[in-house]
Amino acid sequence: MGKRIAIIDGHPDPEPGRFGHALAQAYAEGALAAGHEIRRVDIAALDVGFLRSARSWESDAPTPDIAAAQEAIGWAEHLVIVYPLWLGAMPALLKAFFEQAFRPGFAIAKGKRTMWPGLLNGRSARIVVTMGMPALLYRWYFLAHSLRSLERNILRFSGIGPIRETLIGRVEASAERRARWLDRLRALGRAGR
Repeated sequence: MGKRIAIIDGHPDPEPGRFGHALAQAYAEGALAAGHEIRRVDIAALDVGFLRSARSWESDAPTPDIAAAQEAIGWAEHLVIVYPLWLGAMPALLKAFFEQAFRPGFAIAKGKRTMWPGLLNGRSARIVVTMGMPALLYRWYFLAHSLRSLERNILRFSGIGPIRETLIGRVEASAERRARWLDRLRALGRAGR
């Protein structure tokens, strides 16, 4: 029996030629071929507002797009998050999405001053980050700080784990290298990892 997988395509540009969109699609193809069920959340197509106060985060109702994304995340056993590294971090629209979707009552208990224990226990995740620099430089020199923030401050606090990562550096490299990465994402999709 296959897994229920929610794929969060975090590239904010709706242009279909973006490599991040192709990676999310390759993962989806592999997952479907192996009998997994998938739901997609395409950040570029959502109405995502920016939070401006703690009160809003704690008590405002999510927009219909955010509520639908929460439903997909709640349904899933495994999350796949694909995004490009912009200015050393995730794009602002993706960060805004997490602020909107992972709010009290969905990802953490309402009224808690700590995020533990989270409400999304029992789910695993894979984070796929694309970047122009070599992935080793990001991991070892920059200490993958934005990736660690997503892992620790959002996903783990919400109860999600284990969390695996795939860092894809030098995305502007050859077509052959990109094809190899697409094949790897299809294989990960087939494995549901």
